[in-house]
Amino acid sequence: MYFCIVLYGLAALLLGAHFLRAGNMLLVLLCIAAPFVFFYRRRLSLVLLQTLAYGAAATWLYTAWQLVQTRQSLGQNWALAAAILGAVALFSLLAGLLLNSRVMRERYLK
Repeated sequence: MYFCIVLYGLAALLLGAHFLRAGNMLLVLLCIAAPFVFFYRRRLSLVLLQTLAYGAAATWLYTAWQLVQTRQSLGQNWALAAAILGAVALFSLLAGLLLNSRVMRERYLK
């Protein structure tokens, strides 16, 4: 259970760093606050956290797509950047999928 929470926290911090670089402080604060929803042990909190994790994965994939388009138009190498952002998207997806584990469901679906 703690592994899932730590993994989710890291995914949220990575997304927060992305939004910080973009200058969106509201979304940075949301990313920092999201792991604290684990303290509210209800089904709705687990669903909300999963939705945020899947949204994070989608955000990373969209960012990768934009970066690839930009680098291709400039004639720059894009493969490494796409691989890194794809890996971060998979990390965020994994963080959301692990919230479906038996231990998490037993704790939050009361």
